[in-house]
Order: sequence, then C-alpha cells, then structure tokens
Amino acid sequence: MIKQQRLKRAAPLLVVLAGACWGLIGLFSKQLDEIGFSAVQTVFLRFASAAVLLWLYILLFDRDKMKIRLRDCWMFIGTGLLSLTLFSTLYFTTIRLTTLSFAAVLLYTAPSFVMLLSALFFREKIGPVKLAALGIAFIGCICTTGLLSNGVGRVSTLGILTGIGSGFGYALYSIFGTAALKKYNTVTVTAYTFLVSALALLPFCADRAFFALFAGPGVVTNALGLTLLSTLAPYLLYTQGLQYTEPGKASVLAFSEPLVATLAGILFFRERPTAGGILGILLIFASLFLINYKRKSRSESLKD
Repeated sequence: MIKQQRLKRAAPLLVVLAGACWGLIGLFSKQLDEIGFSAVQTVFLRFASAAVLLWLYILLFDRDKMKIRLRDCWMFIGTGLLSLTLFSTLYFTTIRLTTLSFAAVLLYTAPSFVMLLSALFFREKIGPVKLAALGIAFIGCICTTGLLSNGVGRVSTLGILTGIGSGFGYALYSIFGTAALKKYNTVTVTAYTFLVSALALLPFCADRAFFALFAGPGVVTNALGLTLLSTLAPYLLYTQGLQYTEPGKASVLAFSEPLVATLAGILFFRERPTAGGILGILLIFASLFLINYKRKSRSESLKD
C-alpha cells in the first residue's frame, strides 16, 4: 500500500524523465545516420534490440510476465504496430517532406489527440487547466523548434498529413497503453509492444546491408545508448507513470522531450540558443508546473 502511494506521487516525475530520455535520441541517431543507417533501420534497431534485452530479462528472471490472454492481443497491436511503428514511420517521412522543426511541431499535436480520445474512451474531463497547460506547452514547443523565426515556407500537403498522422500515432500509445495497464504489468506491456513493433519492421531491415553497417566504428556504443537510454528506459518509465497518471496529463508532461532535445543541441552540437528557444523552454516548464501543481493541490485537498 505504501509502495503504491509512493508510485502515485512519483508518476508525474516518471513521465517527465521519460520525455527527457526521449529528448536524447538525437545524440545517438545523428551518429548512426552518419555511419549509414537509414531512418527505418534506426527505428528497427531501437525496438528490436530493446525487445531482445527485455525478453531475456523476462525469460531468465520473471517468466510470469510472459502470460497474456489471446483476446488481449489487440492492445499490443495498438501500442506496437499502430503507435510505435506508425508514428515513427510517419515522423521520419514528414522530416523528408518538410523540415525537422515543422515535423517536431506536428508530432506534438499528440496531446490534443490524447485529450480528445481520453474524453471519448475513458470519459476523462477536459478542464480549463488542462487546456491552458496544453496551449502553453504547444506554443513553447513552436518557440523551441524555431519555427516562428525561420518560417514555414512552402510545405507539401502530404507532409502536413503525415505530420499530423505522426502525432495521432504518438497519442495512441497513451490510449492503448492505459487499456493494457488495467490488466498487465508495466514490463509485460512494454515487452509485447517492442516485440510487435520489431516484427512489423523486420521484413524491411533484415538484410545483408543492415548487418554490414555494424562493422562501422561507434555503432555498438551508439546502439546501446539508443537502446538503453532513449528506448528501454523511457518506455518503462512512461508506462509505469501512465499507470497512475491520466493519459491527457501524461501527454502534456512528456513535453519535456523537445526541451531536453534543445538543451542537448546546445551542449553537444554547439547550436546557438535563440530568444524564441529560451522562451519556449520557459513556457514548457510553466506547462509542466501548471498541470503538476493542479494534481498536487487535488491530492492535498483529498487528504484534508
């Protein structure tokens, strides 16, 4: 009981930490891109290697986590195929058709979809505080990516559609994940999610050209960083946090991802911070504080 209460209190922090880990993806993916990995191959490497490590742990130490009912497979098809595989593919497609900044902004339409879908399926209330936090976070994301200062320019209609689709696919993890967590443990949900995603991408990556890339220098180091720090850890943290956090709140708390991505660019790639970027960071922090402050206030009133 005490452990459960601690997890409930720590849930928002777990989601924020997950977003921070996701924000470090660029540190490893840029190196893999220079080595010669395509976007799809990098996505496959993330989820396949994470699946192998997680399933080895389950097989060696906790085989009870393997047990699921056949009729519940739709949940993991939702988290693995419809979410992870769908949003990753559409996101990288959007980057090719538009720009990285524009693709990032469209990806973070996800909280809007989460709130709408949560209201539809889980009857989650959309109050003024949630709407305010969502609006502040989204504006902060736009400022952080530098879209306002650089301008959109000519953007293809297909790029806009794939970008919005990536946000929708990103949102589906919170929806299907919430349903799965009502029946299964965090490790079980994450393991089957990675497995489904890896199997979906396997036909497009399992060839000689893919395995030949591993002979390049730095592949193992960057692959481990991508797998452990930016895939396995954040999905376990996010799924655990989602167990005690409403999907709508979790989607806004995960806005820490673009914030950390911006800071990583400044520290590791010498990207110069702009006034808009600094404003965006402050706005994202404000949204995280706003939605978490409401949660703490409600918990304290219930105790009283």
